[in-house]
Amino acid sequence: MTTTAELLKGAAELFPDEVVTQAHVRHLDLPLGAGRFALITLDNGLDHTKPTTFGPQSLANLSAALDQVEKEAADGEIVGVGLTGKPFIFAVGADLKGVELLKRRADALAIGKGGHDVFRRLRSLAVPTFAYYNGAAMGGGVEVGLHCTYRTVSSAIPAFSLPEVFLGLVPGWGGCALLPNLIGAERAVSVIIENSLNQNKQLKGGQVYDLGIADALFDGADFLEQSLSWTAAVLKGEIQIVRPEVDRGAAWDEAVAKGRAFADSKVHGAAPAAYRALDIIAAAKDGDLSAGFDAEDEALADLIMGGELRSGIYAFNLVQKRGKRPAGAPDKNLARPVTKVGVIGAGLMASQLALLFARRLEVPVVLTDIDQERVDKGVGYVHGEIDKLLLKGRVNQDKANRLKALVSGSLDKAAAFGDADFVIEAVFEEIGVKQQVFAEVEAVVKPETILATNTSSLSVSEMASKLEHPERVVGFHFFNPVAVLPLLEIVRGEKTDDASLATAFAVAKKLKKTAVLTKDAPAFVVNRILTRFMGEIQNVIDEGTPVATAEKAIEPLGLPMSPLVLLELVGPAIGLHVSETLNRSFPDRFTVSPNLAAVVKAGKRGFYVYDSGKPELDPEVAALLVQGDSVLTEQQVRDRVLDAVAQEIGIMLEEGVVAEAQDIDLCLITGAGWPFHLGGITPYLDREGVSERVHGKPFLAPGMASVPA
Repeated sequence: MTTTAELLKGAAELFPDEVVTQAHVRHLDLPLGAGRFALITLDNGLDHTKPTTFGPQSLANLSAALDQVEKEAADGEIVGVGLTGKPFIFAVGADLKGVELLKRRADALAIGKGGHDVFRRLRSLAVPTFAYYNGAAMGGGVEVGLHCTYRTVSSAIPAFSLPEVFLGLVPGWGGCALLPNLIGAERAVSVIIENSLNQNKQLKGGQVYDLGIADALFDGADFLEQSLSWTAAVLKGEIQIVRPEVDRGAAWDEAVAKGRAFADSKVHGAAPAAYRALDIIAAAKDGDLSAGFDAEDEALADLIMGGELRSGIYAFNLVQKRGKRPAGAPDKNLARPVTKVGVIGAGLMASQLALLFARRLEVPVVLTDIDQERVDKGVGYVHGEIDKLLLKGRVNQDKANRLKALVSGSLDKAAAFGDADFVIEAVFEEIGVKQQVFAEVEAVVKPETILATNTSSLSVSEMASKLEHPERVVGFHFFNPVAVLPLLEIVRGEKTDDASLATAFAVAKKLKKTAVLTKDAPAFVVNRILTRFMGEIQNVIDEGTPVATAEKAIEPLGLPMSPLVLLELVGPAIGLHVSETLNRSFPDRFTVSPNLAAVVKAGKRGFYVYDSGKPELDPEVAALLVQGDSVLTEQQVRDRVLDAVAQEIGIMLEEGVVAEAQDIDLCLITGAGWPFHLGGITPYLDREGVSERVHGKPFLAPGMASVPA
């Protein structure tokens, strides 16, 4: 039988570039005369910006440290063993760079077994074990602590999670089996399934304690010192840890059923990870941990060799790496300082922008509009939102006062924008209106002031064409809601110069947005793809396919919402306007739906009513629909919609709208909430054979978002 050491040695050979975590053992005498204690510190030797991970060699190092303390415990030389991390970081789980390299199921299985074999040793030592969650803990970092007898957590921890389902895995080193047996199935399902599928929601230290994952909560400043004092009291019997009894009756089954319903609402059965995790949680009800660990190994191996995880890792790398180093951005040293911002308009979008600029840049922000009432309303909105942040404890009173003082309004553009470095317009989406507004502003601003447009579909070059300095105009397209969606499409017009573009990217970074450079092409990236996608759905409905069939056809993608619910969110009038804009540019591919036009003309806010709590076709909308007699099946609808999207992406890449297919995926993930398990869209199109069918080749190189050949 293969030993753990052999498993890990084989895995380490597959992953020569691992950033190796050491497991340093030091000994200390506990307070209260409680005895000699071994403390293992996980540390990769780098600062907190390079979190500690568990690759095969790192697991081997922890195993070697456990060899040492196991002998000391057996010989009666120590009374307990503690596990902690370097400053600000406990450990953040398996090293995903190693997982990407795996080509064989046997190697994937070895990773699962190797982690289990090392971590479970903490459970079998002759002395109690303690995990001290001193900093960020995720995935395997959380799980290694679950194998310990006791746990403490720092109140200063910003991020604690089991994010595996979000990426397309299961917590596979004990999480699915141990957590429900520690805190009950309902809470475990919340952490493992619900938080993961809610955009990888993180827990804070206090929440970790409240959930019962940790036995004690201490302040960050002297966390380890307090944890060791607490440890001494536990070992001496002065503190008794009593955990609530776990309900292994109907409540367990109900929690799993609730988890399945939640997974259905998020991924519609399109991604297997959540369901595999729930199967293991369901089976863990009898407390048989060994069987649970075996099930985790099998699930890990299957999922590592599946497309969902590879797409999930690809998406993760896009957001974490490519999103932070935008392709095609000019030299950042060309960027000019921005010490004051002007916002043209004071409607909802403009007000959201003003709030964001004030919060992130902390410079004066001035709104203008056509009358005082609108200006006052816009400034009032921003001040009201700052008051909400104060109520939620997100800012203190002093910060709230300072932010409010930064945001003001004026009807006088010269006074408002004369000394501004960056002015952004968020007025009506009509080229003539925007040209006029920019002409008025150019007359009163400094020669080098950036003029940014938040247009979603109009030509930036045309907007700048009548100006004296068109080189300073740049597209700066946010997505709604501004505070939530990270994407910022930065559009280079024909005349935009490098200094203006570099300034736009520097501002985007300060705004904490994911910036993607796009060519000045109609509707840029997200709206162009979504309009083609939605347009094809509307075409099949217009031709005769029932609304319900057209909607259901898209469910296997596991999108955050159905196409017509998305249309409702965007607003049918805006959807119609964008489709008309694109129809003028590309009449052969973008249609204007007469049914959508009728819905807009009737003043309807969408296709559905929600009288029963669920979306149902509005009878008034149903009466408006004029349909042909061509009825497609779900599969035919899906093929047609995906073929259209694949065709459009191919054309956009040929036109150079963005640098590479990865930028399309990054835009859809961060601007339209497309799921990680799709990897955006191109990995899915490749995996389903759509790219091959439409273009004769995949969008991505083999192994980029798939199992390497």
